Amino acid sequence: MVALIGALDLDPPVVCGFSDGGETATLVGIREPESVRAIVNHGGYDLFNPDPQAPTIVMTRQMLGGRPDATEPDLEALARLSEQSPDLRSMFQLMEADHDSAQGSGHWQTVITQTFPRISQPHGYTSDDLQAITAPTLILVGDRDPFCTVEEGAIAYRALQDGELAVLPNTGHMITPAAVRVTIDFFQRRLVA
Repeated sequence: MVALIGALDLDPPVVCGFSDGGETATLVGIREPESVRAIVNHGGYDLFNPDPQAPTIVMTRQMLGGRPDATEPDLEALARLSEQSPDLRSMFQLMEADHDSAQGSGHWQTVITQTFPRISQPHGYTSDDLQAITAPTLILVGDRDPFCTVEEGAIAYRALQDGELAVLPNTGHMITPAAVRVTIDFFQRRLVA
């Protein structure tokens, strides 16, 4: 992301991301604080817990690998889980449609395989590293998000130099119109002022 900002010769942009995209946006702010103007991390701070047995990390291995101690994805287990969860089924159907239409049949499975090692273990950063971020940063979470809890969001928010915390009621790990509105409002308030 930093290389893209440089290659396009952009003034520091605002960046936002959902889930692992939120993680990516936040890591840019940690590694290259001057490269971004503002950040929204929507449900992407679970890997800032350094414990490989943290509940959300174990849940990710269970979801994508079929077992809490999985070391690789299990697409059959994922299919069974998707049958039980309408939200997951919708997410994976959308992922399949997006990736397969752009890269060919079955590419969404390649994405899952490539994603698994990155999101099933801590990445080496902790909430203490969030102090390096100088840009205004919003931590955004649904009050029913099983991966990024409100409590973890509060820890992340408190570690920031210039942070805000927004909790969306009756919302799980998903992008909603309310999340989009809160994101736009944050950028407008923090960048126009």
